[in-house]
Amino acid sequence: MEAEGDYARAQDIIREKGKLVVAKRADRTATEGVVVTKIVGQKAYILCLACETDFVAQNAEYTASANAMLDVAVKNDAADRDALMATKNDEGRTVEEMVTEKSGQTGEKIELAYYARIEAPYCAAYVHFNKKLGTVLGFNKEVPAEVAHTVAMQATAMAPVSISEADCPAEVIEHERKIAVEAMKQDPKNANKPEAILEKIAEGKMRKFFEENTLLNQAVVGEKETIAEFIHKADKEATVIAYKRFA
Repeated sequence: MEAEGDYARAQDIIREKGKLVVAKRADRTATEGVVVTKIVGQKAYILCLACETDFVAQNAEYTASANAMLDVAVKNDAADRDALMATKNDEGRTVEEMVTEKSGQTGEKIELAYYARIEAPYCAAYVHFNKKLGTVLGFNKEVPAEVAHTVAMQATAMAPVSISEADCPAEVIEHERKIAVEAMKQDPKNANKPEAILEKIAEGKMRKFFEENTLLNQAVVGEKETIAEFIHKADKEATVIAYKRFA
């Protein structure tokens, strides 16, 4: 044994092996992995630890490693991914070192692919059964657990770009509007229509986009009512105010 029973030396060896793996597999793509979440009071945290193969991702020890990194995030209330990577665990190792060590243990390229946190009066989380996608949500007030669960599950499955039209990124709106306008221009039926008419048609297409791609405006899966209406059935004053998703 290289470490001869010395735990600290064993950790150093694993870390060095990890650095070699990172260097050798730098051009590989880590497309598998696990998503883990945790709610503590009025804060929710989500993290994805990515790897190369599903075989590694499905290992219970691998999920435990992802949760260990998330525990560091929670304990130190890490603000973002960069801050988390530099944060140390109770043994004095940074999360970046923990990731490198995991590469040494698995022989694969391992990456902290995603980390985010939210803060809200009431938080919910959902991770898909395959552990590859998940969501954390924040509500402006407490709602029934089954309502929060349904909304978080919907967000995970339907991948809304934002909570509502109001917080949809400007670049997304501009991109979708350009697509709508260009599609109309390519349609011979619109050749002689005034610009003002085309703009109205574009607005209609954008409304459709928001209905399909913003959480509160999406229809509940299998139902006609929107997510906003579904929430309001439980509490007319409740709404979603924070949302992070990874897939």
